[in-house]
Amino acid sequence: MTEQYQHRLNTLKKHLEQQQVELAIVKDPKNVFYYTGFNSDPHERFMALVIDLNKQSHYLFVPSLDLEIAEEESFVKELIPISDEMDPYQILKNTLGEGFQTIGLETKTISLYHHEQLNKYFADYRYKNIGDFISRQRMRKTQEECDKVQHAIHVIERVMGEGIKRVKEGMAEQELTAELEFLMRKFGADGPSFSPIVLSGAKASLPHGKPDSKPITKGDFLLIDMGVVVDGYCSDITRTFVIGEETKKQREIYDIVRTSTETGVAAAKAGIPIGQIDRAARNVIKEAGYGQYFNNRVGHGLGIEVHEEPSVHENNEQLVESGLLFTVEPGIYIPGFGGVRIEENVYINEDGTARLLTTFPTELMRIG
Repeated sequence: MTEQYQHRLNTLKKHLEQQQVELAIVKDPKNVFYYTGFNSDPHERFMALVIDLNKQSHYLFVPSLDLEIAEEESFVKELIPISDEMDPYQILKNTLGEGFQTIGLETKTISLYHHEQLNKYFADYRYKNIGDFISRQRMRKTQEECDKVQHAIHVIERVMGEGIKRVKEGMAEQELTAELEFLMRKFGADGPSFSPIVLSGAKASLPHGKPDSKPITKGDFLLIDMGVVVDGYCSDITRTFVIGEETKKQREIYDIVRTSTETGVAAAKAGIPIGQIDRAARNVIKEAGYGQYFNNRVGHGLGIEVHEEPSVHENNEQLVESGLLFTVEPGIYIPGFGGVRIEENVYINEDGTARLLTTFPTELMRIG
């Protein structure tokens, strides 16, 4: 891993030099993890990887309470602890000096408050956005990163397999959610990669609905969308089940979505526009007459975060390339009736072919 972190940092530093950035401040905790191996949520406290191009040096500023863990985990060994009573921007200036004319910032991460503090301590500088470059760098996963995502997928598929055995007619969505979260920890996850979505009956038409006290009843669709974090990398899969026997309409909708997902996965390969994957899956649903019930993108990148680049939508003309790892998750969501989503995770191999990472069956499964 040491060589990998060094390579990542060197790639970023080369970009900074090309952009004539003298100082870069990387604040997003997930980006800090990507470059250093130190994975932490600092909450409101200041944490940043800081690269001084003038001195060809880099520092990791961390909350004092995280110093011991950072010493163990971080590739960057020049650590600057900041205790709670200190002004982190004063520490930043004391460490770096001043006179920087161009500072690289992740503009999606830096708040107005942070910008005001930088203006207070570093006068007369201009900034350049480095966040887009970092997102592009993170977008192409190495085989080692793919393996980490694959491990997280194995864990969540074990959770799914065991979890559906615990479904009982009449249990609340929240109760099933608690069972699933328990299994995540039991099977070795650091935690969920997002709050699990467990929806039944008509509520399954809400793509990002929240589980509540609604009882799971016979005849319901049961949509489960969940993922875990393991060693800093995420999984994200969705399967839809039926409680008891499905109706003819439920079967029709399910089969359309399943074909849509399979078509989207089959379309994925290097050299085509990313939007072509979305359009391939979407056209299946449109041609079946349900286009109005699928109004979101077909997928998103997956890695250190559960949502990252690329965005797999129909107007994305960026070309698919090796190293991309993303979801394909079309759905049909009919208000008052319910919905179906089937989500797969896909990796683009070095030879440009697509590898399906998810293995949990997509056939309609009856529960109870």
